[in-house]
Amino acid sequence: MNANYLQTPIVYLKGVGPNRAETLQSELGIQTFQDLLNLFPNRYLDKTQYYKITQLQRSNADVQIVGKIINIKTVEQKKGKRLVATFVDETGEMELVWFRGQKWIRENLKLNTPYVIFGKRNWYNGKFSMPHPEMELLSEHEQGLKIAMQPIYPSTEKLGNKGITNRVISKLIQQLFIESKGQFTETLSDSLLFELKLLPKTEAMFNIHFPKNQELLAKAQFRLKFEELFYIQLQLISKNKLRKQKITGFNFDQVGKLFNKFYKEHLPFELTGAQKRVIKEIRADLGSNAQMNRLLQGDVGSGKTIVAVMTMLLAIDNEFQACLMAPTEILANQHYNSIKELLEGTDVSCALLTGSVKKSARKPIHEQLESGELQILIGTHALLEDKVQYKNLGLAIVDEQHRFGVAQRAKLWHKNQIPPHILVMTATPIPRTLAMSLYGDLDISVIDELPPGRKPIKTVHRYDANRLKVFRFIRDEIKKGRQIYVVYPLIQESEALDYKDLMDGYESIVRDFPLPEYQISIVHGKMKPADKDYEMERFVKGETQIMVATTVIEVGVNVPNASVMIIESAERFGLSQLHQLRGRVGRGADQSFCILMTGHKLSADSKTRLQTMVRTNDGFEIAEVDLRLRGPGDLMGTQQSGLLNLKIADIVKDNDILKTARYYAIQLLKADPRLENPKHLVIRHTYGQLVKHKNIWNYIS
Repeated sequence: MNANYLQTPIVYLKGVGPNRAETLQSELGIQTFQDLLNLFPNRYLDKTQYYKITQLQRSNADVQIVGKIINIKTVEQKKGKRLVATFVDETGEMELVWFRGQKWIRENLKLNTPYVIFGKRNWYNGKFSMPHPEMELLSEHEQGLKIAMQPIYPSTEKLGNKGITNRVISKLIQQLFIESKGQFTETLSDSLLFELKLLPKTEAMFNIHFPKNQELLAKAQFRLKFEELFYIQLQLISKNKLRKQKITGFNFDQVGKLFNKFYKEHLPFELTGAQKRVIKEIRADLGSNAQMNRLLQGDVGSGKTIVAVMTMLLAIDNEFQACLMAPTEILANQHYNSIKELLEGTDVSCALLTGSVKKSARKPIHEQLESGELQILIGTHALLEDKVQYKNLGLAIVDEQHRFGVAQRAKLWHKNQIPPHILVMTATPIPRTLAMSLYGDLDISVIDELPPGRKPIKTVHRYDANRLKVFRFIRDEIKKGRQIYVVYPLIQESEALDYKDLMDGYESIVRDFPLPEYQISIVHGKMKPADKDYEMERFVKGETQIMVATTVIEVGVNVPNASVMIIESAERFGLSQLHQLRGRVGRGADQSFCILMTGHKLSADSKTRLQTMVRTNDGFEIAEVDLRLRGPGDLMGTQQSGLLNLKIADIVKDNDILKTARYYAIQLLKADPRLENPKHLVIRHTYGQLVKHKNIWNYIS
């Protein structure tokens, strides 16, 4: 089958024409024959059975019935009119109803001629009716391609209004199969097909659109899902390998004085097993002559900062500089203070560079960087400015990766002749499956245990009616000298409402916690950055006991003395957000609490979210549940580029296929890194086309 044929614009397919072509393109992005082929059905209807009218049950499944129309009438109703036909078979009668397109239907319906009708039935006035049925003359139905399982294709309101129904799309795809004789180029090697007992491409394409039965459909789905995930994994893994070959990194072969001295004398506590393992993985990377690109995942409070400091010391021992970039000033300040504290008593020089550092103070920083006197620079995006020149940058650490784009990472690369080693840190646990797909080009390390002495945070769910009890509990905690967060949700659509909610909440707290006994800070999006920082600072210093805020505080602020987190309207938050917020308390040695406040009306998903929060503190388990509830779409906000434009596979549901695809992609690249073996030419050719056409399905056929 000629691949170029499939690149033919869709307008040239019989039955399409310019208007339809335009609608298909704007609504479903279908531009070529190829795109139409790869419009995969969302679900299927079983058409293996014909019902009799007397066998009908009151359920909402679609049914298929053979019968005749014996009369047609127009019925006036409040608005407009409806067309009603009486449909009979040998067992009984029912009604067919149309609310639009009546003139055309009336002119084209044949009385007393056998039809096959298909659709959902309603029970109305003691009789079954079927609104807007799909209809086909029995004689035509018997001649057509026998579709036992009817595919239902993705659709939109506009398509329906323009008359491009499911049936039309199905007919167009049939037409395409007839014209192309249904032959497609194989895209996987014989050994893969044999090992995994996969259907050949031609068969898989036929059975995804016109499945003969459930079994063949399942096989076709598996084959196409595997193919999609396999090529994505191939792309990610080879990118990673290529980079390691191409980009030589600085070789940190010394584990020197600073590192050892710090480890022996300055560590404030014993490292956990997970921290030791991660440091080992990083050391192996740094001494391998390749550039490190590692993602370090660890839940809030798992001790990523220590790992970052020890990695920086490795760089300094090997006579390189290191930098750490954080998404906000508050966070950069915090990193600076905690790293400075850790490095007390060592000779390491460390500076802070953010937007608010005055010009006069910047000059010496720039000079010391260039001369190499300054070994560690911590800051915000300001580190990326062209003015900031390093003598020898060997390591760049990026905190909270999801706040930075690829372009910013690339800027860091160019700060030295040879790109520095990159360590990306995140406290947003990404389920492994997703991490493999999103960051397949990064190696992944996980810190999955909390430092000793940290008590897990107790989480409870309370309804608004128990508010007084919650306030009583807050008073008791403040008496013990603790501090409290109260967080309100932010919904982008309505700033005014958010603000009102926040202010109402703030006022009720001020009423219950009056001055001078209690001091309350407030932080929200409408405040000037300087005012925000001032209020945050007051809270950090312990001058205020309660911090009322919107989700501005999600990332980063570390107040060891804060022991209670109250989340208002908790049902409005996503799981990962709730988990991030909860991680703002529990930083000290005291028992901490998180109280989820909600109204009484909760959806099933909200209940699941709240139950998960109460049940577990494990960020990865939470991320898995979150992924199941929300699907990958939202998490993809972190996505690097449009790589995961999945057409048929689903990262969550097809997790096992993803693992299989990844395993085979790794094996293949191990055995034949350049895909030179004649057996793999098919894969090499497909892969080449894929890279050329950017999206996997633009070519695979």
